[in-house]
Amino acid sequence: MRWLVTGASGMLGQDVVEQLRARGDDVTALDRGGLDVTDPAAVEAVVPGHDVVVNCAAYTAVDAAESDEATAFTVNAVGPAVVARAARRAGARLVHVSTDYVFDGHATTPYPEDGVLAPRSAYGRTKAAGEWAVRAEAPDHLLVRTAWLYGAGGACFPKTIARVAAERGGLDVVDDQTGQPTWTADLAALVLRLVDAGAPAGTYHGTASGSVTWHGFAQAVVEAAGMERDVVRPTTSEAFVRPAPRPPYSVLGHDALRAAGVEPIGAWDARWSAAAGSVLGLGDRAEAQTA
Repeated sequence: MRWLVTGASGMLGQDVVEQLRARGDDVTALDRGGLDVTDPAAVEAVVPGHDVVVNCAAYTAVDAAESDEATAFTVNAVGPAVVARAARRAGARLVHVSTDYVFDGHATTPYPEDGVLAPRSAYGRTKAAGEWAVRAEAPDHLLVRTAWLYGAGGACFPKTIARVAAERGGLDVVDDQTGQPTWTADLAALVLRLVDAGAPAGTYHGTASGSVTWHGFAQAVVEAAGMERDVVRPTTSEAFVRPAPRPPYSVLGHDALRAAGVEPIGAWDARWSAAAGSVLGLGDRAEAQTA
């Protein structure tokens, strides 16, 4: 099977490529410099000959998108439309990565895969538009929403928290936003499992199981880094106002995975324990797990 991974130098893209190569698959890995996903001619030239296209390319600067929504829309909506169209024409299966920001964040129970889209930010609006484009252009798609990603291959919440806590001796982290910290290596493994299983076309949620607040996750991070949990102090979102509104509740349900016979990612705390060494540079990189 031949795979094409766009956005291959990103945190998730790196893990997808690494896992595919580790098992001996034929992979074409293209970063932004190697493929502009918004360029129809360039995309149409590279997609044919591949069986699966994993689109990890995205504009992820959530706050910057508030003042530059046009650029975010080009990458997050036009880009997926271009890639999806090329995949359909080439007979390739498309895996497209989306986000919890397509929801309003005001639920009290996990969002179902078919929940109503009601994005509150420019980033969320552009990602929702990308979802519609993928559904319209590539019927044989696997749309995988994720949230609160962290990994060894890029800047992320755990790395920042560990560094700031060590430098300052303590810090405040919001305790009124709840979500599912998700290791990019686990998400990459889930993408491979979905494709290998021949999962039905549709939307799936690729997040760790369970939930925690940012404050609770930060406590787990500093503990893994050898510090006391109480160096992380709880605060509220009002104390950290940002240009883009953050969803207070970003917990996604996993019913579609189970219906397809694909096991969801395991509990966030167990997966963080497995990931901490590699993400924080505390030891040899752990292999991605499927549980």
